Amino acid sequence: MNLAIKDINKRSLIKLTLILAAAILSLVSLSIGAEEIIWSEAFTEGTFSRTLLFKSRIPRTISLLISGFGMSIIGLIFQQISRNKFVSPTTAGSVSGAQLGIAISLVFFSKVSTLQMMLFGFVSSLAVTGIFMYILRRLKFKEVVYVPLLGLMLGSVISSITSFLAYKYNFLQVLYGWFYGSFSLAISGRYELLYLIIPTLFVSFFYAKAFTIAGLGENFSTNLGLNYRIVVNIGLVLISAVSGAIVIVVGNIPFLGLVVPNIVSLYGGDNLEKNISIVGLTGMIFILCCDLICRRIIYPYELPIALVVGVIGCGLFLMLIFRKEAGSYET
Repeated sequence: MNLAIKDINKRSLIKLTLILAAAILSLVSLSIGAEEIIWSEAFTEGTFSRTLLFKSRIPRTISLLISGFGMSIIGLIFQQISRNKFVSPTTAGSVSGAQLGIAISLVFFSKVSTLQMMLFGFVSSLAVTGIFMYILRRLKFKEVVYVPLLGLMLGSVISSITSFLAYKYNFLQVLYGWFYGSFSLAISGRYELLYLIIPTLFVSFFYAKAFTIAGLGENFSTNLGLNYRIVVNIGLVLISAVSGAIVIVVGNIPFLGLVVPNIVSLYGGDNLEKNISIVGLTGMIFILCCDLICRRIIYPYELPIALVVGVIGCGLFLMLIFRKEAGSYET
């Protein structure tokens, strides 16, 4: 009993620390940019500082928080239901599927709205993620590296179809410019679709215990009374919905849903129900730090966040590989 109370107090302290760190980084994010905000005028009607704050800085910071929180959590869910620590939306074709759906909507529906594009991206991402999970169930040998390699192969095939459509219909440059992850266009009137992620996050917390049990395997979870297929399908829907929304607004953010859950699990274990909020908060802090690096490294210009997240994430990914023996990740 005392150990359980100590564990709860420890996790509460960690969450409080992460929330405080995220709040401080958010305030720093609001203050940094090519144009300086005069805070004495920031809340006065008609001033440039007010327009800059409410039309650009606040939407960008909110986008960072939602994207970091959402992408990290769906990465954790994906790893749990696939029972592989190296699986994430970017290594299983989910993001590539969302990009294909958006490309199809642009090709065949000339006056498609942003919301409709997101729906196309969601359906396509769900289909590709379902294919990946079907192939995964058919595999006899689910080794640590083999599964994500399979996902990368599937994602490459889907990306090649997307590139073919973009090349044939002459919007290749526009498509790649749009899909390359960057928060520079997360402004008022364009970022609001990310709010649709919030209900999916509530669903993720609601089913956290079910996802934890599903990670034990189909036979074991079924014996415990869990409807394994329904829980996995709910997880796939959540993964596709979040991937589609983030791709529409921000683009592809590599490694975020891969390294953050792994880093948290190294110190917090593999209980998804206990770790889900810590993973989300850690993802927020990680993406805020990467965004600040993007905006300061060649100030007053900025780098795409996909570049910085990719470099840092790749280093962390290699660290995880060398830190853990391959047998530790086998399913």
